[in-house]
Amino acid sequence: MDAGDAPITVLSESESWNLLASVALGRLVTVVDGHPEIFPVNFVVQNKTVLFRTAEGTKLVSTAINNNVLFEADDHSLSEGWSVIVRGVARMLRTDDELAEAQRAQLIPWTATRKRHYVRVLPRAVTGRRFRFGPEPEAESGLAS
Repeated sequence: MDAGDAPITVLSESESWNLLASVALGRLVTVVDGHPEIFPVNFVVQNKTVLFRTAEGTKLVSTAINNNVLFEADDHSLSEGWSVIVRGVARMLRTDDELAEAQRAQLIPWTATRKRHYVRVLPRAVTGRRFRFGPEPEAESGLAS
């Protein structure tokens, strides 16, 4: 089996960013009251960071208190899929320059709620995998007949 036929391949960081930029929905993983929580968010990739908007509430507070986060996005077709994870630090944007840059991304909330706060995930590590779908291989039998 050559590398192109491998059921799982590791993506380069560049491939991972390109795939992240091709989708609009991901999941933010953080800690709330000592327990892991996951929040679906629509997002954009901007300058090799993940940018999303949020209203005041649990998501915003948790990223401020526990700013070490994971962000995951994925996609699939009938024959293959991929998953990218960004391990990083979440920062609420505050300065005029930060907010102006974020507004240039034209990130529109999906839900009919007011999302005044921009949060940027600054990556510490980006990892990705591509999965080729197919039947499970036959088990090798070590028993003699």
